[in-house]
Amino acid sequence: MPEDKVKKPKKGLLNMVVDAVTNRDEKEAEAAAAAEAEAKRRAEALEEETRRKIAEKRAREAEEQAKAAAAQAAAEKARLEAEAREKARLEAEAREKARLEAEAREKARREAEALAKVREFEAKREAEIAAKKAEIEAKAEEARKAAEEAAKLVYVVQPGDSLSKIAKEKLGNANRWPEIHELNKEQIPNPNLIRPGQQLRLPPH
Repeated sequence: MPEDKVKKPKKGLLNMVVDAVTNRDEKEAEAAAAAEAEAKRRAEALEEETRRKIAEKRAREAEEQAKAAAAQAAAEKARLEAEAREKARLEAEAREKARLEAEAREKARREAEALAKVREFEAKREAEIAAKKAEIEAKAEEARKAAEEAAKLVYVVQPGDSLSKIAKEKLGNANRWPEIHELNKEQIPNPNLIRPGQQLRLPPH
């Protein structure tokens, strides 16, 4: 007889209970495995979400730190630029002050030189005036002395005078009368004839 037509023996009640329990256990195991897989999936999803949130938080923190660093860098740059501008301003003011002081010193030097030249000119002119005045005074003194000497060398004849008497009084030696006669021949051709009032030139003493 063919095998497929061989009738299998019917299971007993016990076998049916065992099969039912087995099927139930298998279903429970499958359900537990599915629940475990779902729990694992959810745990992985939660972990992934946590990692994503942490990454986003870190990204925000990094962005905030970058912004803060950029702001700090910008503030530092602005501070340095302000310091540089202030330093440049102070240096420019110092250069301008030095230039003005140099100009003032140069102006004072030129004025001092001009004043020194004026004083030198005035001193030279005063010295020249003083020298000329002294020269004029010296010449005047010489002229005065010459006039005095000339006056001394002129004698006005008095009544009772003679050439020998005049020579004795004015020259200290009566024998020098010929010198007086020689100087005054035009007035007194005759030495023995002199008149009061005549002005006779006298030789040096």
